[in-house]
Amino acid sequence: MKILLILAASLSLSGCAVASLASLASTAITAPVKVAKTGVNAVSAGVDAVTTSQSEIDERRGREARKADERRGRELRAMIERCRRGRPAPTDDCSALRY
Repeated sequence: MKILLILAASLSLSGCAVASLASLASTAITAPVKVAKTGVNAVSAGVDAVTTSQSEIDERRGREARKADERRGRELRAMIERCRRGRPAPTDDCSALRY
């Protein structure tokens, strides 16, 4: 009876061991692929963080141009208002304005 119990236990454990080995083997086979994909993504993300694409350069240049235009517009409106009130700044050219 003891022998049957030991035999039954060893057969049931061997099934678990086979399943565990199969699981381990599939993990070991796919692990290098997962690491390689992750490594490539990490490297490309690092390169993207360091480099600037042409579209990003164009966007930045456009943003700076719009900010400069807005600043010149504010300065011009302020100059027009000072000239209209009769209190121009020394750098204002009120003779060139039509208001």
